Amino acid sequence: MKRIFLLEDDSTLSRGISMALCGTGRTVVLADCIAQARCKLAETQFDLLILDINLPDGSGLDFLRTLRSQGNTTPVILLTANDLELDEVTGLEAGADDYITKPFSLAVLRARVNTQLRRGRVRPSTQMEMGPFLFDFERMNFRKDGLAVELSKTEQKLLRVLVENQGHAVPRATLVDRVWTDGAEFVEENALSVTVKRLRTKLEKSPAKPQYLKTVYGIGYTWAVQP
Repeated sequence: MKRIFLLEDDSTLSRGISMALCGTGRTVVLADCIAQARCKLAETQFDLLILDINLPDGSGLDFLRTLRSQGNTTPVILLTANDLELDEVTGLEAGADDYITKPFSLAVLRARVNTQLRRGRVRPSTQMEMGPFLFDFERMNFRKDGLAVELSKTEQKLLRVLVENQGHAVPRATLVDRVWTDGAEFVEENALSVTVKRLRTKLEKSPAKPQYLKTVYGIGYTWAVQP
């Protein structure tokens, strides 16, 4: 039985989504506020969370950040009436797996839900230890010399591509395609450079003379193999 949790304060919409998603092998549990959601999530493990952003007792986005900081890796779809691109980026960087703007088709929602359920709740460990670093991409736990390092979702995605290709130069175009995967048709030309600079500031002892995240001139960047 797949368990889906829906946090939505609009009772009409909530009932409609529940009817659309319920079926053989699926159940939907409802909550209309964050306080109620905390109680239900403490009682039951779910395979997917669907969270509205604008709620009577707070922000679903802040609630998502709290869940992720507590190590909850359950897939999350955000629902919101705000379609500004900045809000979408904020949601994805907070740890959302998908994002749907109201009003939306229930058929589209079902398709997105099916995609997340197919991916499954249990994910393989991606913890990596290299030099002074420990990177755990699933638990979003990043440490340097044993101390926690806070990385945005975009920084995490860029770092993951680089360390998984350690010792190889990854072209700028490839990095843009792999990191900015939210369907945006246009990415600021300097977005990659800015993200690299932020990562160096957080990870390198001397950001101006990077030891790990190095520029390969004319190509892109590499996470260097250490002697």
